[in-house]
Amino acid sequence: MKKIFLSIITITLCIISSSCSDDFIVHDERGTQTLDNYFSTTQECQTFVNDLYKRAFLHYDWYQLIPGRLANETATDDAWMGNTGQNASGMIPAAQYLMTANNMGYLSDLFKTRYENIGGCNVAIEGITKSTISEVQKNQYLGESLFLRAYNYYDLVNNFGGVPLALSPLGTGDLNLERATKEEVYASIEKDLLMAADLLKPSYAGSDKGRVTKWACYALMARVSLFQEKWAEAETYSSKVITEGGFSLESNFLSIWNVKNHNGVESILESQTSSDPAQQLGNILSTFTGARGESKDNFPSLSAGDVMDGWGWCTPTSDLENCYLSENDVVRRRSTITVSGDAAYGDETNNPTHIWDIRQSKSGRIIRKFYIPVATRRTLVSTFGNAPLNLPVLRLAEMYLTRAEANFHLAPGKAMADVDIIRNRVGLSPKSGKVSGDNILRAIWKERRMEFAFEGLRLFDIRRQIDPGTNKPVIASLMGPSGTFVLYNTTLSTDKNETTNLKELQDKGTNFDINKNLLWPIPQSEIDRSGGMINQNPNY
Repeated sequence: MKKIFLSIITITLCIISSSCSDDFIVHDERGTQTLDNYFSTTQECQTFVNDLYKRAFLHYDWYQLIPGRLANETATDDAWMGNTGQNASGMIPAAQYLMTANNMGYLSDLFKTRYENIGGCNVAIEGITKSTISEVQKNQYLGESLFLRAYNYYDLVNNFGGVPLALSPLGTGDLNLERATKEEVYASIEKDLLMAADLLKPSYAGSDKGRVTKWACYALMARVSLFQEKWAEAETYSSKVITEGGFSLESNFLSIWNVKNHNGVESILESQTSSDPAQQLGNILSTFTGARGESKDNFPSLSAGDVMDGWGWCTPTSDLENCYLSENDVVRRRSTITVSGDAAYGDETNNPTHIWDIRQSKSGRIIRKFYIPVATRRTLVSTFGNAPLNLPVLRLAEMYLTRAEANFHLAPGKAMADVDIIRNRVGLSPKSGKVSGDNILRAIWKERRMEFAFEGLRLFDIRRQIDPGTNKPVIASLMGPSGTFVLYNTTLSTDKNETTNLKELQDKGTNFDINKNLLWPIPQSEIDRSGGMINQNPNY
């Protein structure tokens, strides 16, 4: 074998099951094979690409991506670290803005893991391009690999800024790459997405349902255009998905997180899951964020099989709950947050008073979006890592709010119409004509917070959004010693759980420094590995 990338020296062979639509990324390790004779058959191309999906969204080595995703949530006004009964050292660097290049907690593996994934994509792109399989199959697997490479770079650029661009399999002598600029990384992402869109089909059925489509490419183009303040492009691509993609909003907001509604009508792309332990495709977020200290005695059945054994991390803040309450948004509040003692929304019969040990919970709340219904829990071989709950990656509601924000800058009179579509779905009154000027933008941002809480967007949003009142990123208005979120928690909050459980400090966010915390540091180990070719982010 002539070429490798980082630690990828051999390729895991995958055996695919096609018994249901969630199984296209199932694999069963049966040995290894070098690249010299790989990608010669459709099966080899398919199984390699299927594994790229798994590594991009719900990595089977759970510590690679999932804890880092939650750590990012705790760096916002939406979440506490939450679990006050265990060592929180993995969460503290992000949650308390104490991050250093040598102490990144749960984010320490993100950089390496994303590049390993990119390396796999590069191997696939080169190998499939040279393959002799049919053009139809080649286009599909090549398009998927390009999209997944773009997605990995999207995550890197929003966490770390400009990063090295590796766009082909690298030899051992090629590992020391300098950082590209943020603009160059985004340009590469856009190129990959548009190439992929030209190659991919608009939809798949049967066992292939859930694969990346051309609409996923356009939807991610809409997002990255918005993040770059390319308003015209954001409007164009979001409109394209809305008008041509054939998607529709779920009539019931909670259905988006229904274990029986995988790849629903609103879904543009979601990570696929399975409850079969052998497939290593369970949603570990349901364990990570599940209620800590449940007891069978608190369920009507009095059965131990109803207990999830959650770990209680990343608990919603009262500040987030107040956001919903200020709009009387009952549906999204209860679909996003469960307060200890309240019925589990949508699972009221089997869990009418969801109670757990709030002595081990900073806020006495859990994330409802990742909750596994009692009836499903009873079917699981093990609740750890086997939750069959797909995770949205891209969904139609985002396209409406992307277009709304783009139109605020292009045609302000159109902006609130899309916001009202999203509000109507959850029974809220329209805001068109009731807000004006910069308050239109603030209303759009508020809607994004309520709609996408805990879907991996909040930190990236508040870093990119520029507060019209200060001309600084919104995160700087929220965090720091005089930030509104910090002052709410330290001087205004009367929340009985948050203000009495001080095992997690109440001044969360006070250490935020605008001069460095708009990005995370590059791990020192990666700088060392590059021989100093990679330079550190400012002030780390």
